[in-house]
Amino acid sequence: MAARTVLIPLFDDVQSLDVTGPAEVFAGAALCQGPRPGDTYRIRTASLDGGPVRTSSGLTLVPDHALEDAPAPHTLLVPGGRGTRRPDPRLSAWLREHGPRAERLVSVCTGAILLARAGLLDGRRVTTHWAYCDRLARDHPAVEVDPDPIYVRDGNVATSAGVTAGIDLALALVEEDHGRDTALTVARHLVVFLRRPGNQAQFSAQLSAQTARREPLREIQHWITEHPDDDLSVESLASRARLSPRHFARAFQAETGMTPGRYVDLVRLEQARRLLEDTSDGVEEISRTCGYGTPEAMRRAFARTLGASPAEYRRRFCAPGPRTPGRRPSEPRTPRPKGTR
Repeated sequence: MAARTVLIPLFDDVQSLDVTGPAEVFAGAALCQGPRPGDTYRIRTASLDGGPVRTSSGLTLVPDHALEDAPAPHTLLVPGGRGTRRPDPRLSAWLREHGPRAERLVSVCTGAILLARAGLLDGRRVTTHWAYCDRLARDHPAVEVDPDPIYVRDGNVATSAGVTAGIDLALALVEEDHGRDTALTVARHLVVFLRRPGNQAQFSAQLSAQTARREPLREIQHWITEHPDDDLSVESLASRARLSPRHFARAFQAETGMTPGRYVDLVRLEQARRLLEDTSDGVEEISRTCGYGTPEAMRRAFARTLGASPAEYRRRFCAPGPRTPGRRPSEPRTPRPKGTR
C-alpha cells in the first residue's frame, strides 16, 4: 500500500495539540506497520513562507516546507487555534486551490473555520468546538453545522470538536486505513480510549447547561444529577423548588438554557453511559438505576441521541479490563448536607 502523506498547515497562534495530537496518532500507526514506517504515513508540516510559527501556548514549531513546496497530500489536516480568527488571506487562497485535490479533508477544532472560509465545507455536515458552532453557522449558511458530536464524517470531509476530539478522529481514520488492531495498539500506547464514537456528545449534561443563578434551581440541578431514578417530572421538581410548575419550567429554562425535561434526559443518558463503560451491570439493571424504567426506553434514548444501542455503545466504548458492579438501587446515596432537601 502506498504511503499516505498527511500534510498539516501551520500558522501563528495555532493550537499546538491540534497539530501534535493527530500527528502522534499517525506516527504511532506508522511505527506499528513494521521496519519501514514511512510506507504507511508520511507526516509533513508547512507554513506559508516555510518559517517557524509560534503556537498559542508559546511553543515554536519548525515546519518541513513552505506551503507552495509541500507535497500533494492524501490527508490535508487543518488545525485550529486563535490564528483562525483573522487568517492570512494567502492561507485561505492556498486551501481553496489545494484542498479539493486532497483525498481527505480533515479539521481539528476551529480549523473548520479555515476550511469554510475557503469554500470547502459548503453543503457538508460538519462540527467544530462547541463555542464556535454558532459563529460558523452564522458566517457560512451553506454549511450544515452540528454542535453535538465530537467528530463528523461527510464523504471525504471529516471535522472534529476540541483538541482531544482530533485524536479520536485520527484514531478513526487509522482504523479505517489499517484496521482496528493497529488503531487499538496506538490508543493503548497513547493511553486513550479506542474510541469514542463520533456522535458522542462534546460535553456532559452539567457542562451543556448553565448553572442556575438562584439557589433553589441550583439545588434542583444537583438533585437531578444525584437521583436520576427518582420522579423527575416538572410537577415533582417544581414542588421541590416550591414553585408552580409553569413558573419553575420558565425559570429553569431561562437560567440553564434548556428545559427541565431536556436536562433530565441528558443526566440520565450520561449516567447510563458511565455505567455501561465502567461496570458489569446489565442493561435492565442500568435502565432502572438511571430512571428509564425499561431497557426498551433506554434503547430508544440511546438510538435517538447516540445512534447506537446500549449494547453497541458498551462494545465500542467500555474500558478494557475487569469492570466492577455499580451502585445498586438499594444502596444508600451520599448523605445530603443539612438544610437541603
